[in-house]
Amino acid sequence: MKIGICCDHAGVEYKNKLISYLLGKGHEMVNFGTDSTESCDYPDFAHPLANAVESGEVDCGIAICGTGNGMAITLNHHKGVRAGLAWNVEVAKLVKQHNNANVLVVPARFASYNMVNAMVRAWMSEEFAGGRHQRRIDKITNY
Repeated sequence: MKIGICCDHAGVEYKNKLISYLLGKGHEMVNFGTDSTESCDYPDFAHPLANAVESGEVDCGIAICGTGNGMAITLNHHKGVRAGLAWNVEVAKLVKQHNNANVLVVPARFASYNMVNAMVRAWMSEEFAGGRHQRRIDKITNY
């Protein structure tokens, strides 16, 4: 699978660890930055990831920032993106099962790396449930 990943300054450490982990699992990774812990603006990295998801350049994406909220808000302004913010494994599963999220967003300042890794693994292993959930997704204005 080809996975895009991005972060702001709060998520650099987790992003680098996830890239190594996912490469080790045989995935192809596309790094949309940042690669610095110097303060930066999350939209500068979220928009390129969203464009890659929309165009099919990547199969899915992972975004990391301090709370996850800025990334999620920015990503969800893109018509072809359904970004789900997760803070534990159960929520990570549900954003795939119920919302068919093609980008997982995680909060670097509120979850340990082990939790973030577990959320990524859970989200990637889930399938979209379809059915009533598809009906709901179809009602999202920007879908």
